[in-house]
Amino acid sequence: MDVSTFQRARSAEQRAQRSQAILDTAREMLAEMPVAEVTLNELSRRVGLAKSNVLHYFESREAVLLELVHAETKAWLDDLTSELGNSVNAGGDVTARTEQVARALAASLDRHPLFCELISAQAAVLERNISTATAITFKRTLNADLARLANLVTTAISELDTREASVFATAAVIMAGALWLHMRPSPNSPGRL
Repeated sequence: MDVSTFQRARSAEQRAQRSQAILDTAREMLAEMPVAEVTLNELSRRVGLAKSNVLHYFESREAVLLELVHAETKAWLDDLTSELGNSVNAGGDVTARTEQVARALAASLDRHPLFCELISAQAAVLERNISTATAITFKRTLNADLARLANLVTTAISELDTREASVFATAAVIMAGALWLHMRPSPNSPGRL
């Protein structure tokens, strides 16, 4: 999209297309650089809109990236659902099923590096510079995603109750983000652990 030929999106469909173009461009940028290097100025330039026009669709760079967190979480959970269905033996004992769930979780996370990158920046970076309304919407969406993960886990390991599965789901996502940071040190870091 060329800024010089910019026309305001008038219909809901045009606005949705413009929002999706912004998200797709941010996703492309994240394939090239870490979250910390994605700027609103560069995003605007690449999508072909003035910065003020991007801000008509998303209140900040962080709001764009939080929207991607949700999309990537959904993609990861869709993949994990399939992975669990293919790798967990429902008739196995609880120890075997627990190991199968752990392996499926690790394999699915390995296939979703963008999810890991985004979730590693969520609390420290992405939940800044957003309105209360955006934060509430994101947290509600994240809680629904965590509930979905907990449900997947209890389907595979029925011995877990809802609270235990919820604690597991939250811990798994937090650990995925933390481990991602430790396994991918910055260029200035002396090395991996």
